[in-house]
Amino acid sequence: MQTLAVDHPLVAHKLTTLRDVRTDSPTFRRLADELVTLLAYEATRDVRVTDVTVQTPVAEAHGVQLASPKPLVVPILRAGLGMLDGMTRLLPTAEVGFLGMIRDEGSLQAQTYATRLPDDLSGRQCYVLDPMLATGGTLAAAIKLLLARGARDVTALCLLAAPEGMKYLEEELADTDAPIRVVTAAIDDHLNEHGFIIPGLGDAGDRLYGVV
Repeated sequence: MQTLAVDHPLVAHKLTTLRDVRTDSPTFRRLADELVTLLAYEATRDVRVTDVTVQTPVAEAHGVQLASPKPLVVPILRAGLGMLDGMTRLLPTAEVGFLGMIRDEGSLQAQTYATRLPDDLSGRQCYVLDPMLATGGTLAAAIKLLLARGARDVTALCLLAAPEGMKYLEEELADTDAPIRVVTAAIDDHLNEHGFIIPGLGDAGDRLYGVV
């Protein structure tokens, strides 16, 4: 498994404002959207392309375009929805699937409650959107589901990650041959006794959409 913590001043600046408890939901949503686009730029470096030739106003030019099958973007509900626009802005031709998962606050285990994905993902590159890689249970379960349906490789985009979650993910996916990558704005210090990232930014879903 490959991990990339994006080291860029704009990423650090936006993440700092996201962390601030004084940042309201509208601002949080806008900054999260902008931050995801920056992360997506790095996350898609290995996106598959095919060679093409186009006609410019003066001559032919050789270039590339996204190869088929199209990439699949999979936000994990509900907080992952706050990352979707930022990702599809960079990959407008990608298809979008949805995965509803929730972490049981007692066992901290992920439970799936909804799926809207193709049954056959053979050869597909998948990009999973999950703001917080905390214990790693939710993301590991999501990646396993995609691989079981034939995904070629999987890249996860997370606003923040915890060392414990990274370790769990590596252990759970150690037996897979498919390339797995995690792209994040930062790897924080640790998880507290409630499974929250420290210093973190709080509950991403609540900060995006309010407490419901």
